[in-house]
Amino acid sequence: MNQALMVCAIAFVITAAIGPAVIRYLRKMKFGQKILEIGPKWHMNKQNIPTMGGFMFIIGIAAAVLAGNLLAGGLSVSSLAILGLSVAYGAVGLVDDYAKIKKKENAGLTPKQKLVLQILVAGAFILVLFLNSDGMPQLWIPFTDITFSWPWPLYIIFAAFVIVGADNAVNLTDGIDGLAAGVTLPVAVFFVFVGMARSDMGVMIFAAALAGALAAFLIYNFNPAKVFMGDTGSLFLGGAVAGLAFACDMPLILLLVGLIYIIETLSVILQVTYFKATGGKRLFKMAPIHHHFEMCGWGEKKIVLIFSGVTALLCLVAYFCALMPNL
Repeated sequence: MNQALMVCAIAFVITAAIGPAVIRYLRKMKFGQKILEIGPKWHMNKQNIPTMGGFMFIIGIAAAVLAGNLLAGGLSVSSLAILGLSVAYGAVGLVDDYAKIKKKENAGLTPKQKLVLQILVAGAFILVLFLNSDGMPQLWIPFTDITFSWPWPLYIIFAAFVIVGADNAVNLTDGIDGLAAGVTLPVAVFFVFVGMARSDMGVMIFAAALAGALAAFLIYNFNPAKVFMGDTGSLFLGGAVAGLAFACDMPLILLLVGLIYIIETLSVILQVTYFKATGGKRLFKMAPIHHHFEMCGWGEKKIVLIFSGVTALLCLVAYFCALMPNL
C-alpha cells in the first residue's frame, strides 16, 4: 500500500506541476479544440480551448511508473507492457488530433485508418503477452470460480476485439468536461486493489500512477475545463484500462467496471441503427448518451458526478462480490 501511495503521489505532483506549462504551450501552438456544429449549441463557447492536454497525465504516468519500478528494485514486464500499449494508443490519438488541427475541423483520421492502427497496436501488446506467458491463456468468468484455457489463435482474436473496443469506448466517453477522466479514476483505483490482492506489483504500480495522474488532470479538466485531453489522452486511457484488465487475466470484468463506457458505445450504435431503420428518426436526443442528458437539461458537473459515482459503485461490487471470493 505504501508503494502504491508513493507512486500515486509522484504521478499527481508531476501532472499537476507541468499542467500550466502544457496548457501555455498548447495555446502558443494554437492547438485548440474545434467544436462540431451538430453538437449542443452551448458547447460552441469551448471553441479553441487547448486540446491534446492528455500529454500532461501521460508524462506523469510514465515518470511515476518508471519511478515505481526503481523503488521496487527491478523492472515489471506487466507495467511496462501496459504503459507501452497506452502510449502507442496515445500516439494514434496524437496523429488524429494533429490531423484535426491541421484541417481546422473536428475530423482527423478516417475510421478505417484509426481502426487499422488500433489493431496493429493491440497485436503488438498480445505478442508481448504471448512471449511472457508460460502456457495457454486463461479466461476467468466474473462471479464464478470458473477459469478456462483456450487456444492462442482464438484468444488473439478475442483480445484484439476487446482491446480495440475498449479503446474506442473510452474515446466516445470523452465528450464533456472531466467525464473520461472522472469515470476512469475509480477504475484505476479498482485495479490498484486488484494488483495488491494478487501481489502483482506491475499492475499495482501502473494503476496507482494512472489514478494519481487523473486526479491531477481533473484540476484542469473539470468543468469549466481549461484544457481537453483530446484523442491523445482518451485513446491512451482506453489502452490503459484494457491493458490492466488483460494483465490481470480478467478482461470480462470490464463488462462491470467499464459499464459506462459500454453504455456510451451502445447509445451510438443504437442511435445510428435506429436512424437508418426509421428513415431519420432519433432514439436519443443526441449520442453518445451523455449528450442526451445534456439536451434533457442536466449540467456537465451533474453528469460527470453521476457517471463517475455509478462507476465507483460498480467497482466496489466487482471487487467485493466478483473478485474477493476468487482471490
